[in-house]
Amino acid sequence: MPELPEIVCRSREMNELLCGRTISRVDVRQPKCLNVSVKAFAGAFEGATIGATTVRGKWLVTETTGGTLLINLGMGGELLYVDRDATPEKWHVRFDLDENMTLFVNFWWFGSTHLVPTGRLESEGPLAGLGPNALDVDLKAFQRMLNGRRGRIKSYLLNQRHLAGIGNAYIHDILFSAGLHPLRAIPTLSTGEINGLHRAIRAELERSIEKGSASYEVGLLGQPGGFGASDLRVGYREGKPCPRCGTCVEKIKTGSTASYICPQCQPLDPGEVDEKEL
Repeated sequence: MPELPEIVCRSREMNELLCGRTISRVDVRQPKCLNVSVKAFAGAFEGATIGATTVRGKWLVTETTGGTLLINLGMGGELLYVDRDATPEKWHVRFDLDENMTLFVNFWWFGSTHLVPTGRLESEGPLAGLGPNALDVDLKAFQRMLNGRRGRIKSYLLNQRHLAGIGNAYIHDILFSAGLHPLRAIPTLSTGEINGLHRAIRAELERSIEKGSASYEVGLLGQPGGFGASDLRVGYREGKPCPRCGTCVEKIKTGSTASYICPQCQPLDPGEVDEKEL
């Protein structure tokens, strides 16, 4: 599933390749991925000029003169910017542009392409309940967010209403880098641990962004990302040695999800567990 690093990289590509382009035609193969009718969606964007693209969690937010375009790649997908004659086999929504170019949107599972009227982004649609981007929260704000909270730290970080953009792909290495067990109760975290967690969030997400995001995702020109399995520290590395101490990485059950940890570097004392989920 694309997370904040992948969406940041796609937004940068969209700003480089699409800004100022005019949408001449919109076609929709899968109306279920829209939040409005095909007629309303196409009517808003046909003839519109594309502006800047920004990021909200796992959503791409593109301003156009016809309204705001929101794209969520769901469990995975592709945005391909190609010559109109190079139509891919699979696509759900296409935007024909000037100079014979086309942007194709393809979802693997559960993707969305929404129209939001200009100026209503924060009051309507899926962004209204999202927390701030994980990379936009400074240390003081992060400390305030955790102050008085209960529950497990992993559950908190994955909740998009609290912090937007972190998912199962990066959470394991974030917690490992911070030296925190995923079942740690938030009230048991010291100031130093909270500060370290804030650094770990930034460091781990930026590591992927610097390499063009995860290798299983492709950019608008079809190029794969450069952040691969060898870049992971403990995530999905069950049975492999911890890069810090050499202890075997374990896969454990944490609520409804699994977690990958180093039991030596991420210890858990009985008094640090909160059995209540958020």
